[in-house]
Amino acid sequence: MSKNPEHVFLIDGSGFIFRAYYAIKAEMTRPDGTPTNAVFGFTKMLMKLVDDTDADHIAVIFDRARKTFRNDIYADYKANRGEPPEDLIPQFPLVREATKALNVQAVDMEGYEADDLIATYAKHAIEAGADVTIVSSDKDLMQLVRPGVVMWDAMKEKMIGPDEVMEKFGVGPEKVIEVQALAGDSSDNVPGVSGIGIKTAAQLINQYGDMETLLSRAHEIKQPKRRQNLMDEADLARLSKKLVTLLDDVPVELDLASFAVKQPKAETLLAFLREQDFKSLVKTITARLGIEPGEEGESAPASGGKKAPSGPAYELVQTIDALERWVAEATSAGVVAVDTETTSLDTMRADLVGVSLSIETGRACYVPLGHKQPAAQGALDLDGDGGPGDGPGGAKGGGKIPDQIPLKAAIKILKPLLEDPSVLKIGQNIKYDMKVLSRLGIAVSPVDDTMLLSYVLDGGLHGHGMDELAKIFLDHETIKFTDVTGTGKSQVTFDQVPLDKALDYAAEDAEVTGRLHRHLKPRLVKDHMVTVYETLERPLIPVLEDMERAGIKVDGKELKRLSDNFGKRLSVLEIEIHGLAGREFNIGSPKQLGEILFDELGLPGGKKGKTGAYATGAGVLEALVDHGHDLPAKVLDWRHLAKLKSTYSDALMEQINPETGRVHTSYSQAGVSTGRLASSDPNLQNIPVRTEEGRKIRRAFVADKGMKLLSADYSQIELRLLAHVAGIDALKDAFRDGQDIHAMTASQVFGVPVDGMDPMVRRKAKAINFGIIYGISPFGLARQLGIGNSEAGEYIDTYFKKYPGIRDYMEQTKEQARKQGFVETLFGRKCHIKSINEKNPNVRGFAERAAINAPIQGGAADIIKRAMIRLPDALKNAKLKARMLLQVHDELIFEVPTKELKKTADVVSGVMSSAAALDVPLMVDTGTGDNWDEAH
Repeated sequence: MSKNPEHVFLIDGSGFIFRAYYAIKAEMTRPDGTPTNAVFGFTKMLMKLVDDTDADHIAVIFDRARKTFRNDIYADYKANRGEPPEDLIPQFPLVREATKALNVQAVDMEGYEADDLIATYAKHAIEAGADVTIVSSDKDLMQLVRPGVVMWDAMKEKMIGPDEVMEKFGVGPEKVIEVQALAGDSSDNVPGVSGIGIKTAAQLINQYGDMETLLSRAHEIKQPKRRQNLMDEADLARLSKKLVTLLDDVPVELDLASFAVKQPKAETLLAFLREQDFKSLVKTITARLGIEPGEEGESAPASGGKKAPSGPAYELVQTIDALERWVAEATSAGVVAVDTETTSLDTMRADLVGVSLSIETGRACYVPLGHKQPAAQGALDLDGDGGPGDGPGGAKGGGKIPDQIPLKAAIKILKPLLEDPSVLKIGQNIKYDMKVLSRLGIAVSPVDDTMLLSYVLDGGLHGHGMDELAKIFLDHETIKFTDVTGTGKSQVTFDQVPLDKALDYAAEDAEVTGRLHRHLKPRLVKDHMVTVYETLERPLIPVLEDMERAGIKVDGKELKRLSDNFGKRLSVLEIEIHGLAGREFNIGSPKQLGEILFDELGLPGGKKGKTGAYATGAGVLEALVDHGHDLPAKVLDWRHLAKLKSTYSDALMEQINPETGRVHTSYSQAGVSTGRLASSDPNLQNIPVRTEEGRKIRRAFVADKGMKLLSADYSQIELRLLAHVAGIDALKDAFRDGQDIHAMTASQVFGVPVDGMDPMVRRKAKAINFGIIYGISPFGLARQLGIGNSEAGEYIDTYFKKYPGIRDYMEQTKEQARKQGFVETLFGRKCHIKSINEKNPNVRGFAERAAINAPIQGGAADIIKRAMIRLPDALKNAKLKARMLLQVHDELIFEVPTKELKKTADVVSGVMSSAAALDVPLMVDTGTGDNWDEAH
C-alpha cells in the first residue's frame, strides 16, 4: 500500500447506527439483557463495506455529544430532537467497540458534529491527492460533493454525485448551503425563512445566484408575503446559513495516516463477537479473515484443531479396566469434573457420544461411547479433492469404527460414581449433562456448576460460557467446538470426530471446568455470596431439570388448525390492505409501507429517519389509527397474525417431541442479570396473552388425560416489593387491606374518588405504578399513554409528591450502584450495572433505570425461585402427584390429577405465599382448566 492515501472512505457513524437499528427488527439481546440489534446490523454493514471497497484509508466518524459550537450560535439548534429509542441508547458504546474490534479507526471530537469532521477530512484527503467516498445518505453532507468527492448510500447501494444532488435540491452541490439556509430544517430546528421550502429556495437561488444577492434584492420579489418574509427574516436566513455550513477546518486530533486499512486482530474481534453472542458472525468473520478453525492468533497452526496446551495429560479411555481405574480414583477424591459429548443440543433427542472426567489440574480423560466411522479428519477439506468432505454430514468416511467400551457396560461403571452422594460432580451448565444422563438411568447428584458460580459472583459483568471464563480467569484459550467439527455444510456431528481430536476437545472441557471451580468456589465466601448460590441457584438445578424433562403436552392438531386459520386471515387481510392502498406491495416491507402511507395516500405524521425511509413502527401506525384511517389498523392486524403464525403456531409444531408429544423448553439460570429465568427452544415466556389470537396459542397447551392444568400466579409482586423496600406506608396499608392498588394510586395522584372512577384514569395510574418500577421517563410514559411529554412529567412529579419514599429509594439505589458498581436484592443477589458511571447521559440514564429496577425484578425472581425449590418436596409430602411444568415470570404451571386439584392448589398457594416475609402479604391467584388459557 502506498504511503499517501489514494482512496479515503469516511463513514457517517450516526447514520449507520440508526440504519442498523431500524433494519434489524428482531429482538436481540446479549446474555446480560443488553439489546444488540443495532450493534449486530452495524457490524455486518461495516464488514461488508470494508470487504467491498478498494479504499486504503477508512474511518468511522461519530458524534460525541449533542451540544456543539452551533448551540453557542443558536441555543435552540436541534432543540426539538427527541431522545433516541430507549433500547438503542446502551448500544452506542457497543457500536464503538465493534468499530475498534474490526480495527477500523473511530473518530469523534468534543464541540463538533461528525459532519464537520467529515468535511475536514475530505478536504485533507483531496489536498493529499486522494479520492473520497462519504458513506452516508444524509442530505446535509451533499454540500461536500465535488470533483474527487462522492457519496455512497450503502443501504440502496447507490452513488450520489452532482446529478443526484441536483435531483434532491434543484441546485448543484456548491449551492446546497444556500438552499438549506433559506428552506431551514425542522429536524435540526434550523429556522430558515417562513414559507420557503426546498423547491422555492432552489428556484430563488437559480434566479439570483446566491442568498446574499437574493436578500439584497428581496424588494424585487413579486409575491408580497414572500417578499416581506425575506426582508423581515434576513438575519434568520444568515444565521441558518452558519448553522448548515459544514466546517472544513476543524483542528482534528488524528491525521489521515491513522485511517490506513488494517486487518482485524482475530482474538480481539472474536472475543467481542462472542461477548455479544453473535454466533453467526463468528463464522462469517472467521471466513473473512481467512482463519482456519482454531486459528485465532498468529501462533495458531495453519490447519487442524488447536492443540491442548503443553502440560496437561489427557488419556483416551477405551477399556473397562481403564474406566474402572478412573472411577475408583474419582470416588476416592470425592470430587470430579464431568462433561458429556452428544449428537445434538436437544437433550431429549441427543445421543450420548462420550464422557470426560477430570480430578486435578492437568489430568483428564475422555471415554468415547458412541463414535461412528469418523469423518475424514474432521470436516475440513482433508479428503484431498479441494472441497469439503462428501460423506454423511458433509464429510467422507475416514476409517473403521473406533474401539470403545460398550455403552451399557460403561453406564454400569459410571452410574455409582455419578450418583454417589459423597462425591461432588462439577459441570459447566451441568443441567444439560444431567438431562442427557437421566435418559440413560443416571440421576447425577450432588452437583456444582461453574457457570452458575460465575453468574452469582459476577452477574452483569460478562458472559458465563466456558470459553469466556477460561480466558478471563485462567488466561487460557480453549479449543472451540467448530475446531473439531468444522463449520457450515461441511460440519459433522461429534460422533464423527476422530478420537484424537475428540480427546483434546472433550478432556479439556472437563479439565478447564475443574480449574474454574477451584478458582470460583472460594470466592463465594470472600464475596459473601454463599447464601445466594447455596439456597437459590444450586438447589434449583434439579428442579429445572425435572421440569424440562416433563415438558408440557401440546395439541398439534389445534396448532395446525390455528396456523391454517391465521394463514387464511392473512390472505384476506392482504387483499383488503392492497385494496385500501390502491395497489399491491410487500406489506412486510417498512419502506414500501411508508411510501404507501405518506407519499401515495398523504396520511399525516410521516417522519423519515436517517435511512431516508419513513418510520412505520407500531407507535406510528397506532397514531394513524387514532386519526381514523383504516389501512394502518389492517396492517397492525396483519403484523400481529403474521408473528403468531411464524413464531408460534408454525414453529411450535416443529418443536413437539415425537416420542413424548410434548414440547420441552430449556431454562437458562445465567441469562438475565437480575436473576430471572429465560426460556428457549421454544421460548414459552413471550407468548402474547393480551389479544384473543395470542390466547388461542395458549389453548393448544393442554393437560394429559385425567389431568388438569393449574396456574398459580403472584399478584402484583413487584409493586408489593416496592412498597416493602421503599417503606411506603400508604401502599403497605392498601395491600394489607386488599384495596385496588391502581384505583388507590389514581385517587392519590389525580384527586378523584375511587367509587365510580373512570377506567381510563385507573389505566393511567396503572401505567405509572408499573412504569416507576422500570424507572420510566416522561417520554416513555407519554408514548405509553398517548399524551404529551410535559403532561406525563407532571403525572410522575405528582406521583413522587404523594409517595416521596419512592424517589428516596430510587436515588439511594442509584447512589449505591455508582459507589459499588452493583445493587442487591432482598436475598443478597448482586446485580452489576456496568455503565452506571458513563459520561454519556443517555447511556448513564439507561443504566440508572436498570439499577432502580434490578432489586425489584431480581427480588421477585428470587422469591419465585425459593417457592420452586420448596414445591417438589411439599407436593411429595402431601402425597400429591402434581408436576411442575413451566415457569413464566411470576406464574407457575402444574399438571394435576383432576381429583387432586383442590388440595394441590392449597399446597401450591401456601408454599408460594410464604416464600418470603414482607411487610405486605404475598398473594397468589390460582386457576385450573383443560388448557393453559383456561387455567390462567
